[in-house]
Amino acid sequence: MRNIKDIDCFLLDLDGTIYLGESLIDGAREFLQILEAQGKKAIFVTNNSSKNKHSYQQKLEKMGLRVNPEKIFTSGEATTRYLNKNQPGAKIFLLGTPLLEDEFFNAGFELVSEAVPDYVVLGFDTTLTYGKLWKACDHVRNDVIYIATHPDYNCPIGEGKYMPDAGAIIKFIAASTGKNPLVIGKPNHYIIASLCEKYKVGKENMAIVGDRLYTDIALGINTGITTVLVLSGETTQQQYQCSDIKASYLFSSVKELGQALKNEMN
Repeated sequence: MRNIKDIDCFLLDLDGTIYLGESLIDGAREFLQILEAQGKKAIFVTNNSSKNKHSYQQKLEKMGLRVNPEKIFTSGEATTRYLNKNQPGAKIFLLGTPLLEDEFFNAGFELVSEAVPDYVVLGFDTTLTYGKLWKACDHVRNDVIYIATHPDYNCPIGEGKYMPDAGAIIKFIAASTGKNPLVIGKPNHYIIASLCEKYKVGKENMAIVGDRLYTDIALGINTGITTVLVLSGETTQQQYQCSDIKASYLFSSVKELGQALKNEMN
C-alpha cells in the first residue's frame, strides 16, 4: 500500500464523494484546493452515464467548482472508446438519456431503434420506457452483443434517498433473458485502461477515492490501485465492517482526506 502523500493522481468519484444531489459535500472545495496546492492531479471518474462531461462541468460550476470538462471521465465515454477499438461506426441500440445519445453520436456510432443492432448498450437511462426494455430484451435474447456502461444499483441523491441506477435495469433484463452484459465502468479494468490511455498516466502512483465498495474500491483492488473509501455516500460504517472488500484508507469524507494530506506534508 502506497503512503497517501506519495499519490500523484487522484481518481475522484462524483456522486456521494464530491457532492450529493445538488450540494457539495462539506470540505470538497477545500480538498480540491489542497490537491492543487500540492501539485497533485485530479481526474473525476463517474459511473453515472446519464450525463456527459460537459453537463457535469455545468453541474459542478453551479456548485461553485470550475473544472475543465476534459478532467471529467464518465463510463459513457469509456464505453464509446471501448467500442471504437472493436467496431467503429457500429449500429447501437441504446438505453440512455439524450446526453448519452449525443455522446455515442459524436463518437461516430449509428443509433438505431428498428434495425437489428450490432450492440445493445445499457446506460443509466432516466428516460427509460417499457418499450425500450422490451426491445432490448428481444435483441439480447437473439444474441446481440450486450454491454452496460456501469453496474451501480442505486444513485445517491442526498438525505438518505436513492434513484434506481443501471444495475437495477441489468437485473430486470437478466430476469427476462437469463443474460448479463459486459460491464465497462467501475469495478472493471476497461474504464481504467481507457482512462490511462486518454490521460497518459500510469497506475503506480494513483489512488481512487469513492463511496461504493462494489464499484470504486473493487476497481482499485481489481487493477492494483490504492483505494480510499469515504463514508459520505452509499457505504455506511456498519456495511464496511461487514464487508469482505477493504480499502487501503478509510475516511469519513474528502474533508478528512484533505486534512490527512496536509498533515503528511507538514
